[in-house]
Amino acid sequence: MSKNIQAIRGMNDCLPAQTPVWQKLEAILRDVVNRYGYSEIRMPIVEMTELFKRSIGEVTDIVEKEMYTFDDRNGDSLTLRPEGTASCVRAGNEHGLLYNQIQRLWYMGPMFRHERPQKGRYRQFHQFGVETFGMNGPDIDAEIIALTARMWQALGIKDEVRLEINSLGSNEERANYRDALVEFLKQHESLLDDDCRRRMLTNPLRVLDTKNASIQAILKDAPKLSDYFGEASKKHFSGLCERLDALGIQYQVNERLVRGLDYYNYTVFEWITESLGSQGTVCAGGRYDGLVEQLGGKATSAVGFAMGLERLVLMLETLNLTDDVRRPVDVYVVTLGEQAEIQAPAVIEQLRDELSDVRIQLNCGGGNFKKQFKKADKSGAEIALIFAEDEIANQSVSIKHLRKQQEQITLPLSQAAQAIAAEL
Repeated sequence: MSKNIQAIRGMNDCLPAQTPVWQKLEAILRDVVNRYGYSEIRMPIVEMTELFKRSIGEVTDIVEKEMYTFDDRNGDSLTLRPEGTASCVRAGNEHGLLYNQIQRLWYMGPMFRHERPQKGRYRQFHQFGVETFGMNGPDIDAEIIALTARMWQALGIKDEVRLEINSLGSNEERANYRDALVEFLKQHESLLDDDCRRRMLTNPLRVLDTKNASIQAILKDAPKLSDYFGEASKKHFSGLCERLDALGIQYQVNERLVRGLDYYNYTVFEWITESLGSQGTVCAGGRYDGLVEQLGGKATSAVGFAMGLERLVLMLETLNLTDDVRRPVDVYVVTLGEQAEIQAPAVIEQLRDELSDVRIQLNCGGGNFKKQFKKADKSGAEIALIFAEDEIANQSVSIKHLRKQQEQITLPLSQAAQAIAAEL
């Protein structure tokens, strides 16, 4: 007997019992962005490797360690996308969507990073993202934060998440701060761990969000990025805070909040939960005004965010917020006798025409009444429709409740749709 082939480590199947939760989550996210007037964009899963090297940064963990990169038959270096922003900007530049225009876009789909798999973090994972272009004030920053807040409300988790915000200033201000921070870190280099020593030379701002408690204690005396801000940066950040206050959105300013990607400037934010243990960030984003030009387009303001869907699904399950997930079957159809098996499908198709929102499953594969009712119960259906020889002969149907004590009834086929709708 040949050995069973299994899924690649960190790339998981989503089984039928799990998909209703995913469908609920996806439907809510789609509904919220549609209500804000955002449009969907769909990008390919595979991109040229250079796209991510130029956007994310060659000395980031993602590019150095985590990307799935390979040479195709033409010798081109290709990469499975590790995030969506760079692909969205590439698509906008390529198709002329960005320069001197305003765009509010969203996308959803799989991303790939070769990380150590753990609960809520996989090598193939799914993100929902929003990217906006052509708006340079703090009003759009506030809008996308308000949009995410509405998502939490719709999902029933608004009391389980908190918002942290920060400003990274302009690219020039951040560069000046970077020099000061490196000088400070070098004075304490002997106390840094190996990871922070490496980041000190490659991406020193990432040292600020280290989880090492002893290094966090050292960083209390580090220079502050906000001390290097000019008036424009201060005004943009204060404008964001004023708008969040007016919206009634609570937040905490965290001056050590930085993003792991090189292209961010001004606003950065994260929504954090304590419901998932160490994997606490459920949504993160910020402003990246230089990326469009960096990838070959004209200078364009931009701000966006992304959220990992696996973590949100895990959160809904952890908080027991999946009870209202709709069952895959509402009505199960039981047949007995050859004529019933032949005639019932046509009747069911007519009911599907009349009841477009009702999920009706017809028994296939035969079986006596007892076996068919076991299938009906296992399907999760609320009611069973029974077609036997008598029902076929009399143009009628019997309705039996599967989840509550109620007498079975028989009624004309002409009344079946109305009766099913009333029962559900």
